[in-house]
Amino acid sequence: MNLLDKAQAIQGEITEIRRHLHQYPELSGQEYETGDYICRKLGEWGIPFERGVADTGVVALIEGGKAEASSGTVALRADMDALPMEEITGLPFASCRPGVMHSCGHDGHTAIALGAGKLLWDMREELAGNVKLFFQPAEETTGGALRMIRQGCLESPHVSHVLGLHMDPSLPCGEVEFRHGKMMASSDEFTIRLTGRGCHGAHPEKGCDAIAMAAQIVTALQTVVSRGISPVNSAVVTVGMIHAGTAGNAIAQTAELTGIIRCLDPQTRSLLQNRVREITEHTALAFGGRGELIIRPSYSALINDDAVTDTMIGVASSLLGAHHVHRMEAPDMGTEDFSFFAQERPSCFWHLGCGIPGREVNYDIHNPAFELDENCLPIGVAVQTAGVLALLSESTATSEQL
Repeated sequence: MNLLDKAQAIQGEITEIRRHLHQYPELSGQEYETGDYICRKLGEWGIPFERGVADTGVVALIEGGKAEASSGTVALRADMDALPMEEITGLPFASCRPGVMHSCGHDGHTAIALGAGKLLWDMREELAGNVKLFFQPAEETTGGALRMIRQGCLESPHVSHVLGLHMDPSLPCGEVEFRHGKMMASSDEFTIRLTGRGCHGAHPEKGCDAIAMAAQIVTALQTVVSRGISPVNSAVVTVGMIHAGTAGNAIAQTAELTGIIRCLDPQTRSLLQNRVREITEHTALAFGGRGELIIRPSYSALINDDAVTDTMIGVASSLLGAHHVHRMEAPDMGTEDFSFFAQERPSCFWHLGCGIPGREVNYDIHNPAFELDENCLPIGVAVQTAGVLALLSESTATSEQL
């Protein structure tokens, strides 16, 4: 059997895994039962694993029978956490936990990684390298990927490549999508704190108006992207909240603005941070007040490796047919903490179509009515497994040439 046939042969098992995870979702950092369930499955198959990576994460290792010291190790990453959302699908395996739902498809990601692990374990004696499975917590909140990396998941043995995927209901089941290079944005949250001098609204000359400062800063921030960034380089500076003032007849002494900065490369990220800081401090000073910018860095930009992406496009085309493999036209300004893996190792993150054919509306991820076509699960298993085999083969050929 080819890999797609092998994946379809275990479709019932991986579907059962996905439905169990869907029924018992857990929020970011609380994935203890999810981790226990994953470990039980790995244990049933005999795959060695380590618990407690980044608290609730799991790392499994499949050592290839033909692996040598110079062989590569390819990792498959699956995120495990759910969202704080009340499910309204009415599915027989809908979430039994009020206010918690797998509305981003992470249950499917985990089932696919387990399915790929099962296939690779069964062919371990023929593997010319090793495979790691990363079951990662807290993608939706605090960036569990970075914590796993800091705790050594990319070493012992040294990981050469990382593959990840995400469900995409805008693509019908059976279709997949890839993008070379810049795929998703970095994100920084910021708070601007302005301090002026309060006074009676009838005597504005006695005060220093924090609201007037805030208004000018918001207006000036609109030029950071429109006049400071090339039109062909996507970036966003958004102020989403302003809190200021206590009475309609009083000049506000303080104001606080909260927003986000998003872009697609480290250089632009640094430029945007500096410009927001300069506008904040200098505008406040011009009004006679004081401005402070606090930046809370979040996820990095997700930048795929071109060579690894070419490999994945090749294996997907061979398995599914080239007409089912699509190129993502433009980057997504959303975020994804797989970016931390892609910063450390040549990687590819891709989209797996999960839209249900014939549906008038396939609800987007993060929607309480989100559903996926479970026929996408063996497709994900087959493509990820084929990608691992191809990358291990390339690593072996490179080491032999050296």
